[in-house]
Amino acid sequence: MKLQAALVALVATAAVASPRYHSRDSQIPQPQLARLEQQYSVSIQGVLDNIGGSGSKAPGAADGVIIASPSTQEPNYFYTWTRDAALTMKMIVDEFINGQTSLRDQIRLYVSTQAILQTVSNPSGALGSGRGLGEPKFYSNLTRFNGNWGRPQRDGPALRATALNAYAQFLLNTNDDADREEADIIWDVIENDLKYVAQYWNETGFDLWEEVSGSSFFATAVQHRALVEGVALGKQLGKDVSAYESQAPNILCLLQSYWNGQYITANTNTQAGFSRTGIDAGTVIGVISTYDPKAGCDDSTFQPCSSRALLNLKAYVDAFRDIYTINRNTPADGAVAVGRYAEDIYFEGNPWYLTTLAVAEQLYNAKAQWTGKAIDISETTLPFWQWIYPSAQIGTYPDGSYDAATLLAAVVAAADSYVNKTLQYIPESGALAEQFSRENGTAISARDLTWSYAAFVTMRNARAAALGTGNAVPSWGAPSNPSSPGTCQPGSITGSYAPALRAGAPEGSPTCTVLLYFNLNATTFYGENIYITGNTSELGNFNTHDALGGSALGYTAERPLWNFAAELPANLPVEYQYLRIEPDGTVIPESKNRTLTVQSCSGNNGTVGEQTVEDAWDGPVGTPTPCRSPVGIRASVNGLDNDAMEDVVMCVHCAVCTSVICRREHDLALWRSGASAQVVTVQSRALIKPDPLAPFFFFTRWKGAEPGVGVAWRRRLFLLVFHHRLVGFYNYRIRTAFAFSHFASNPHGSRHETSLRRDLPLGSCDEKPVQEIKRALINLPVHIKKVSFFY
Repeated sequence: MKLQAALVALVATAAVASPRYHSRDSQIPQPQLARLEQQYSVSIQGVLDNIGGSGSKAPGAADGVIIASPSTQEPNYFYTWTRDAALTMKMIVDEFINGQTSLRDQIRLYVSTQAILQTVSNPSGALGSGRGLGEPKFYSNLTRFNGNWGRPQRDGPALRATALNAYAQFLLNTNDDADREEADIIWDVIENDLKYVAQYWNETGFDLWEEVSGSSFFATAVQHRALVEGVALGKQLGKDVSAYESQAPNILCLLQSYWNGQYITANTNTQAGFSRTGIDAGTVIGVISTYDPKAGCDDSTFQPCSSRALLNLKAYVDAFRDIYTINRNTPADGAVAVGRYAEDIYFEGNPWYLTTLAVAEQLYNAKAQWTGKAIDISETTLPFWQWIYPSAQIGTYPDGSYDAATLLAAVVAAADSYVNKTLQYIPESGALAEQFSRENGTAISARDLTWSYAAFVTMRNARAAALGTGNAVPSWGAPSNPSSPGTCQPGSITGSYAPALRAGAPEGSPTCTVLLYFNLNATTFYGENIYITGNTSELGNFNTHDALGGSALGYTAERPLWNFAAELPANLPVEYQYLRIEPDGTVIPESKNRTLTVQSCSGNNGTVGEQTVEDAWDGPVGTPTPCRSPVGIRASVNGLDNDAMEDVVMCVHCAVCTSVICRREHDLALWRSGASAQVVTVQSRALIKPDPLAPFFFFTRWKGAEPGVGVAWRRRLFLLVFHHRLVGFYNYRIRTAFAFSHFASNPHGSRHETSLRRDLPLGSCDEKPVQEIKRALINLPVHIKKVSFFY
């Protein structure tokens, strides 16, 4: 292997016999190393500040509740998410195991709060059927959140089981009777979550970004880990773990389906109209969440050093090289800021602290797995290695060899570069928000994000472990020679769930519940939604704000059907009422209250039956408000100079809707005016899907000679319109995200790029966002001379 001069000098200063090049630390300037440790301390405190009871930034939160962020508006993250809290608690448990003994009280409070939350009925269901364990978030006072949301989410129970498993294993390893008893109590909480995984792993849910309904690589990966380590813990405690043993191989089999030969596809079995590449930070986070320091470079469990995980990491990073302003002029092998996925439009689509740190963490984990072993570079993994170290060549490099040491040093250097990239955009205070601006790197979105702080801590610890200056995370028992069925089996084991009373679940929690399905015939118009409320917490206690939203997925002109589902205690008398909520927020209740009695239990396992209620709307109806709502946009774009009169017109007619049935018409036009240059080629493509919530885009390429120069400029104009529900899965009010990009480049390397991303609320009478978009487009430096909207 030909070695680059810089690394020759580096490795020459280290002992070839040792693959751990602590001198590699010199690649990060000492002030950066000092700042890394300072940020580590700030991040630990940042997490603790966001825990109810003692946390300074979690006022009003119940003791032990981990809030996502102190932010209460734009966005409001003052809730506790099962997933975020579990990932954070896993970090806290690891810190405790590594000597931070003062954290034990926080761990015990977490155990008791989770025992309580498991019993809180919610829109996903209740503990009786286990369905309620898939609810993604709750109010910080441990009560249900009834608002529209992407639910259920299947990763939370698995992640909670993993966090508690780590603590329980620590307790068992002390060989202390009191600690063993505490571990046995914690098992009651873990067992409910393991039962949920064993029962529901093969059903779809929303991904970790709460946007895509389908099967999620991240969820499947953490589910497999939870069952494997749950089996080991259960056997140590003398529990029956046969159900979990039976399902773990099936989950492992499903896990293989996410690999498409080039990278990990983040989401499969998705809802109609979903269209993304599948390159997503969730896959990298899944890899580091299932990292086992004692495992090899196993492809089937996607270990960090496996060929699949390495190729996926490169594909993920490469997806962000050209889309953020702050990444411009970065060398092909340089570190770049990365976000959730390239098509992201949330807060206009920005890099996240935790995703950029995840790249570094996977590289540190991979380095730790290679340490003490030969490094094999195959034709498959060569692209990854040449990204990390351009001189890399196919071959096997024995442990302790000069070339192996060089490769390991290059991996650490690459990981360090992503740490530095993150530190570059962290404010001096060390406060970690959710995102930082794609344009200038300033912190935006939710402030003091707990997950961001936890991600910095886990990255820092992974770095220390890779360099041999810290402890690795405990092994979770990843199978050394994993096997899965030749054909995936879509099985599940129905669980029998019970409140974890010994761990803190409240006495009197209902154990027998029934699933009620309400079918309501109610004709509605576009923008109008139906809710149900009633005299139980499941139905919002007649509080309009907490009413349960309906789904219109089955709505047709022949049967205007709205569906509702709630899990209620058996034999309960219920009073309820339907509500219409108009586009302007006006509430129109039915003319009467309705009554029913929930049926009795008839079995032993969880939910023992289902009950269907057929209703028809009885009361006043809403009236559509006539107003001019934009349904399309047209922009005429001049060239890069005043003489090049190149105009592009894009006309998008969309959201011509009646009720929830939408039609689309579209038109794309490109023409030239003036005689300064001649259009050589024109290509256009329009992708339109019938699903009213599917993304669609227009993409146009053209090229022409620059006046007076004769150089062929290549131009692209890209218009993306992405529809999604405004407030979750059940709500059919549509918000359109409008993205406009103009790119131009010539053979000499000159490049011009301008982008604009805004929300365009279709179906709304509010003219303000429309006018803001119009002004912003005209002010773009691409000489847009005219902007108009269609109504």
